[in-house]
Amino acid sequence: MLIKTEFSIKDLEHLSGVKAHTIRIWEKRYNLLEPTRTETNIRKYDLLNLKKLLNVTFLYNEGYKISKIASFEEDQVLSLIDNLAKKNKEDYAIQSFKTAMFDFDHQLFTQTYTTLSQDRSFREIFFDIFIPLLGEIGLLWQIGTIDPSHERFISELIKQKIILNIAKEQEIKTQKGGPTFALYLPFEEIHEIGLLLANYEIVSAGFNTVYLGTNIPMESLKHILKHYSGITFLSYFTVKPDNETVYEYADRFANMVSHDNKIRLILMGSKVQEVNPDLLPENVEIIRSIHDLPEHLKQLKKS
Repeated sequence: MLIKTEFSIKDLEHLSGVKAHTIRIWEKRYNLLEPTRTETNIRKYDLLNLKKLLNVTFLYNEGYKISKIASFEEDQVLSLIDNLAKKNKEDYAIQSFKTAMFDFDHQLFTQTYTTLSQDRSFREIFFDIFIPLLGEIGLLWQIGTIDPSHERFISELIKQKIILNIAKEQEIKTQKGGPTFALYLPFEEIHEIGLLLANYEIVSAGFNTVYLGTNIPMESLKHILKHYSGITFLSYFTVKPDNETVYEYADRFANMVSHDNKIRLILMGSKVQEVNPDLLPENVEIIRSIHDLPEHLKQLKKS
Protein backbone atom coordinates (compact mmCIF):
# COMPACT_ATOMS: atom_id res chain seq x y z
CA MET A 1 0.00 0.00 0.00
CA LEU A 2 1.35 3.45 -0.94
CA ILE A 3 1.57 6.01 1.87
CA LYS A 4 -0.17 9.28 1.16
CA THR A 5 2.42 12.03 0.59
CA GLU A 6 0.38 14.39 -1.59
CA PHE A 7 -2.59 16.35 -0.34
CA SER A 8 -5.37 18.34 -1.93
CA ILE A 9 -6.32 21.79 -0.71
CA LYS A 10 -9.38 20.20 0.88
CA ASP A 11 -7.08 17.83 2.78
CA LEU A 12 -5.15 20.84 4.07
CA GLU A 13 -8.40 22.43 5.18
CA HIS A 14 -9.37 19.34 7.15
CA LEU A 15 -5.92 19.01 8.72
CA SER A 16 -5.35 22.66 9.65
CA GLY A 17 -8.86 23.95 10.24
CA VAL A 18 -8.18 26.80 7.79
CA LYS A 19 -10.75 27.18 5.00
CA ALA A 20 -9.56 26.32 1.49
CA HIS A 21 -10.52 29.83 0.32
CA THR A 22 -8.25 31.34 3.00
CA ILE A 23 -5.39 28.99 2.10
CA ARG A 24 -5.63 30.14 -1.53
CA ILE A 25 -5.46 33.80 -0.43
CA TRP A 26 -2.43 33.13 1.80
CA GLU A 27 -0.77 31.27 -1.03
CA LYS A 28 -1.44 33.95 -3.64
CA ARG A 29 -0.85 37.02 -1.49
CA TYR A 30 2.04 35.86 0.70
CA ASN A 31 3.56 32.89 -1.17
CA LEU A 32 3.22 30.80 1.97
CA LEU A 33 2.84 27.50 0.13
CA GLU A 34 4.24 26.14 -3.11
CA PRO A 35 1.92 23.52 -4.57
CA THR A 36 2.48 21.60 -7.73
CA ARG A 37 -0.35 21.37 -10.22
CA THR A 38 -1.82 18.50 -12.17
CA GLU A 39 -2.45 18.60 -15.91
CA THR A 40 -5.94 19.83 -15.09
CA ASN A 41 -4.50 22.63 -12.90
CA ILE A 42 -5.49 21.10 -9.56
CA ARG A 43 -3.27 22.02 -6.63
CA LYS A 44 -1.26 19.26 -4.91
CA TYR A 45 0.71 19.83 -1.70
CA ASP A 46 3.56 17.75 -0.30
CA LEU A 47 4.42 17.00 3.35
CA LEU A 48 6.69 20.05 3.63
CA ASN A 49 3.81 22.30 2.61
CA LEU A 50 1.49 20.56 5.06
CA LYS A 51 3.89 20.95 7.99
CA LYS A 52 4.53 24.60 7.08
CA LEU A 53 0.79 25.27 7.06
CA LEU A 54 0.39 23.61 10.48
CA ASN A 55 3.14 25.87 11.86
CA VAL A 56 1.61 28.96 10.27
CA THR A 57 -1.81 28.03 11.64
CA PHE A 58 -0.42 27.60 15.15
CA LEU A 59 1.08 31.12 15.09
CA TYR A 60 -2.05 32.56 13.48
CA ASN A 61 -4.24 31.07 16.21
CA GLU A 62 -1.87 32.58 18.78
CA GLY A 63 -2.69 36.06 17.46
CA TYR A 64 0.04 36.72 14.88
CA LYS A 65 -1.07 38.45 11.68
CA ILE A 66 -0.59 36.39 8.56
CA SER A 67 1.41 39.22 6.92
CA LYS A 68 3.84 39.11 9.84
CA ILE A 69 4.15 35.33 9.77
CA ALA A 70 4.88 35.46 6.05
CA SER A 71 7.86 37.75 6.68
CA PHE A 72 9.52 35.32 9.12
CA GLU A 73 12.36 33.01 8.13
CA GLU A 74 11.85 29.34 8.91
CA ASP A 75 14.15 29.40 11.95
CA GLN A 76 12.20 32.39 13.35
CA VAL A 77 8.94 30.48 12.96
CA LEU A 78 10.34 27.45 14.77
CA SER A 79 11.79 29.61 17.55
CA LEU A 80 8.48 31.40 18.08
CA ILE A 81 6.59 28.13 18.16
CA ASP A 82 9.05 26.72 20.68
CA ASN A 83 8.49 29.71 22.99
CA LEU A 84 4.72 29.73 22.57
CA ALA A 85 4.54 25.98 23.13
CA LYS A 86 5.49 26.53 26.77
CA LYS A 87 2.35 28.64 27.22
CA ASN A 88 -0.09 26.72 25.05
CA LYS A 89 0.95 23.13 25.52
CA GLU A 90 -2.32 21.51 24.44
CA ASP A 91 -2.55 23.01 20.94
CA TYR A 92 1.16 22.59 20.37
CA ALA A 93 1.06 18.97 21.53
CA ILE A 94 -1.78 18.12 19.16
CA GLN A 95 0.12 19.74 16.29
CA SER A 96 3.30 17.84 17.25
CA PHE A 97 1.46 14.54 17.44
CA LYS A 98 0.00 15.19 13.98
CA THR A 99 3.46 15.93 12.63
CA ALA A 100 4.80 12.76 14.25
CA MET A 101 1.98 10.83 12.60
CA PHE A 102 2.72 12.10 9.10
CA ASP A 103 6.47 11.54 9.45
CA PHE A 104 6.05 8.21 11.30
CA ASP A 105 8.32 9.81 13.91
CA HIS A 106 8.10 7.94 17.23
CA GLN A 107 10.85 10.11 18.73
CA LEU A 108 8.83 13.30 18.23
CA PHE A 109 5.81 11.54 19.73
CA THR A 110 7.86 10.48 22.76
CA GLN A 111 9.44 13.92 23.23
CA THR A 112 6.03 15.60 23.10
CA TYR A 113 4.53 13.13 25.55
CA THR A 114 7.49 13.47 27.93
CA THR A 115 7.14 17.27 27.95
CA LEU A 116 3.43 17.00 28.74
CA SER A 117 4.15 14.49 31.52
CA GLN A 118 6.25 17.02 33.41
CA ASP A 119 3.19 18.81 34.76
CA ARG A 120 0.22 16.62 33.80
CA SER A 121 -1.01 13.23 34.91
CA PHE A 122 -1.56 10.47 32.39
CA ARG A 123 -5.32 10.82 32.82
CA GLU A 124 -5.13 14.55 32.04
CA ILE A 125 -3.01 13.92 28.94
CA PHE A 126 -5.39 11.27 27.71
CA PHE A 127 -8.64 13.19 28.23
CA ASP A 128 -7.38 16.68 27.32
CA ILE A 129 -5.16 15.77 24.37
CA PHE A 130 -5.36 12.16 23.19
CA ILE A 131 -9.16 11.99 23.05
CA PRO A 132 -9.52 15.18 20.91
CA LEU A 133 -6.59 14.01 18.77
CA LEU A 134 -8.08 10.55 18.21
CA GLY A 135 -11.48 12.05 17.40
CA GLU A 136 -9.94 14.31 14.79
CA ILE A 137 -7.78 11.54 13.34
CA GLY A 138 -10.77 9.21 13.13
CA LEU A 139 -12.67 11.80 11.10
CA LEU A 140 -9.67 12.45 8.86
CA TRP A 141 -9.37 8.71 8.21
CA GLN A 142 -13.08 8.39 7.38
CA ILE A 143 -12.98 11.18 4.79
CA GLY A 144 -9.76 9.89 3.22
CA THR A 145 -7.47 12.76 4.21
CA ILE A 146 -5.04 10.36 5.92
CA ASP A 147 -4.11 6.75 5.27
CA PRO A 148 -5.06 3.90 7.63
CA SER A 149 -1.31 3.47 8.24
CA HIS A 150 -1.13 6.98 9.73
CA GLU A 151 -4.06 6.27 12.04
CA ARG A 152 -2.65 2.91 13.10
CA PHE A 153 0.81 4.37 13.78
CA ILE A 154 -0.44 7.03 16.20
CA SER A 155 -3.02 4.70 17.76
CA GLU A 156 -0.39 2.06 18.51
CA LEU A 157 1.86 4.62 20.20
CA ILE A 158 -1.04 5.80 22.35
CA LYS A 159 -1.87 2.20 23.22
CA GLN A 160 1.72 1.68 24.37
CA LYS A 161 1.38 4.61 26.77
CA ILE A 162 -1.86 3.25 28.21
CA ILE A 163 -0.31 -0.19 28.70
CA LEU A 164 2.73 1.30 30.47
CA ASN A 165 0.49 3.22 32.83
CA ILE A 166 -1.67 0.16 33.50
CA ALA A 167 1.48 -1.71 34.52
CA LYS A 168 2.44 1.10 36.92
CA GLU A 169 -1.00 1.07 38.53
CA GLN A 170 -1.01 -2.73 38.84
CA GLU A 171 2.20 -2.59 40.83
CA ILE A 172 0.74 -0.36 43.51
CA LYS A 173 -3.06 -0.55 43.56
CA THR A 174 -4.45 -3.97 42.63
CA GLN A 175 -5.97 -5.72 45.66
CA LYS A 176 -5.77 -9.47 46.02
CA GLY A 177 -9.12 -11.07 46.60
CA GLY A 178 -11.13 -8.05 45.45
CA PRO A 179 -13.80 -7.91 42.72
CA THR A 180 -12.53 -8.92 39.30
CA PHE A 181 -13.40 -7.63 35.82
CA ALA A 182 -12.75 -9.51 32.57
CA LEU A 183 -12.31 -7.07 29.69
CA TYR A 184 -12.67 -8.09 26.05
CA LEU A 185 -13.68 -6.93 22.59
CA PRO A 186 -16.34 -8.89 20.71
CA PHE A 187 -15.52 -11.20 17.83
CA GLU A 188 -13.80 -9.36 14.93
CA GLU A 189 -13.54 -6.08 16.88
CA ILE A 190 -9.99 -4.68 16.89
CA HIS A 191 -10.42 -1.07 18.09
CA GLU A 192 -8.73 -1.49 21.45
CA ILE A 193 -7.96 1.96 22.88
CA GLY A 194 -11.31 2.38 24.65
CA LEU A 195 -11.02 -1.03 26.28
CA LEU A 196 -7.44 -0.37 27.36
CA LEU A 197 -8.45 2.91 28.96
CA ALA A 198 -11.30 1.14 30.78
CA ASN A 199 -8.72 -1.36 32.04
CA TYR A 200 -6.56 1.54 33.26
CA GLU A 201 -9.48 3.10 35.15
CA ILE A 202 -10.49 -0.19 36.76
CA VAL A 203 -6.95 -1.02 37.86
CA SER A 204 -6.48 2.56 39.12
CA ALA A 205 -9.59 2.11 41.27
CA GLY A 206 -7.96 -0.92 42.92
CA PHE A 207 -9.92 -3.71 41.23
CA ASN A 208 -8.44 -6.84 39.67
CA THR A 209 -8.72 -7.34 35.92
CA VAL A 210 -8.34 -10.19 33.45
CA TYR A 211 -7.55 -8.51 30.16
CA LEU A 212 -8.53 -10.75 27.23
CA GLY A 213 -8.06 -8.17 24.47
CA THR A 214 -9.45 -8.15 20.95
CA ASN A 215 -11.58 -10.45 18.82
CA ILE A 216 -13.04 -12.73 21.52
CA PRO A 217 -15.90 -15.12 20.58
CA MET A 218 -18.56 -15.36 23.25
CA GLU A 219 -17.98 -19.11 23.68
CA SER A 220 -14.49 -18.31 25.01
CA LEU A 221 -15.91 -16.30 27.91
CA LYS A 222 -17.26 -19.46 29.54
CA HIS A 223 -13.71 -20.66 30.22
CA ILE A 224 -13.13 -17.68 32.53
CA LEU A 225 -15.99 -18.87 34.75
CA LYS A 226 -14.00 -21.98 35.63
CA HIS A 227 -11.55 -19.74 37.50
CA TYR A 228 -13.74 -16.86 38.72
CA SER A 229 -17.26 -17.32 40.08
CA GLY A 230 -18.29 -13.68 40.61
CA ILE A 231 -16.51 -11.98 37.74
CA THR A 232 -17.96 -9.01 35.85
CA PHE A 233 -17.40 -8.84 32.10
CA LEU A 234 -16.85 -5.52 30.33
CA SER A 235 -16.82 -5.08 26.57
CA TYR A 236 -16.36 -2.10 24.27
CA PHE A 237 -18.41 -1.96 21.06
CA THR A 238 -16.99 0.37 18.39
CA VAL A 239 -17.95 -1.23 15.04
CA LYS A 240 -18.81 -4.78 16.09
CA PRO A 241 -20.98 -6.74 16.42
CA ASP A 242 -22.52 -5.93 13.04
CA ASN A 243 -24.38 -9.17 12.38
CA GLU A 244 -26.74 -8.74 15.36
CA THR A 245 -28.12 -5.91 17.47
CA VAL A 246 -26.75 -4.99 20.87
CA TYR A 247 -30.00 -6.36 22.35
CA GLU A 248 -29.50 -9.70 20.58
CA TYR A 249 -25.90 -9.86 21.77
CA ALA A 250 -26.98 -9.14 25.35
CA ASP A 251 -29.65 -11.85 25.21
CA ARG A 252 -27.12 -14.31 23.83
CA PHE A 253 -24.74 -13.47 26.67
CA ALA A 254 -27.50 -13.99 29.22
CA ASN A 255 -28.35 -17.39 27.75
CA MET A 256 -24.86 -18.65 26.98
CA VAL A 257 -22.67 -17.19 29.74
CA SER A 258 -24.94 -16.05 32.55
CA HIS A 259 -27.73 -18.59 32.87
CA ASP A 260 -28.79 -17.46 36.36
CA ASN A 261 -28.13 -13.73 35.81
CA LYS A 262 -25.38 -13.71 38.42
CA ILE A 263 -22.67 -12.88 35.88
CA ARG A 264 -22.81 -9.22 34.93
CA LEU A 265 -21.89 -7.61 31.62
CA ILE A 266 -21.06 -3.93 31.20
CA LEU A 267 -21.21 -2.55 27.66
CA MET A 268 -19.45 0.62 26.50
CA GLY A 269 -18.56 2.25 23.17
CA SER A 270 -20.15 4.10 20.27
CA LYS A 271 -22.52 1.26 19.31
CA VAL A 272 -24.32 1.35 22.68
CA GLN A 273 -25.06 5.09 22.78
CA GLU A 274 -28.65 4.75 21.58
CA VAL A 275 -29.42 1.52 23.42
CA ASN A 276 -32.37 1.55 25.84
CA PRO A 277 -31.09 -0.15 29.02
CA ASP A 278 -34.65 -1.06 30.02
CA LEU A 279 -34.79 -3.49 27.10
CA LEU A 280 -31.65 -5.38 28.16
CA PRO A 281 -31.45 -8.41 30.45
CA GLU A 282 -31.20 -7.39 34.10
CA ASN A 283 -27.56 -8.48 34.35
CA VAL A 284 -26.46 -6.28 31.40
CA GLU A 285 -25.61 -2.61 32.02
CA ILE A 286 -24.68 0.33 29.81
CA ILE A 287 -21.98 2.89 30.67
CA ARG A 288 -22.19 5.47 27.91
CA SER A 289 -18.93 7.35 28.48
CA ILE A 290 -15.46 6.53 29.74
CA HIS A 291 -15.86 9.67 31.88
CA ASP A 292 -18.66 7.89 33.79
CA LEU A 293 -16.66 4.76 34.59
CA PRO A 294 -14.69 6.14 37.62
CA GLU A 295 -17.92 7.19 39.36
CA HIS A 296 -19.42 3.76 38.66
CA LEU A 297 -16.36 2.12 40.23
CA LYS A 298 -16.53 4.47 43.20
CA GLN A 299 -20.11 3.42 43.85
CA LEU A 300 -19.14 -0.23 43.48
CA LYS A 301 -16.54 0.17 46.22
CA LYS A 302 -19.18 1.53 48.57
CA SER A 303 -21.59 -1.33 47.93
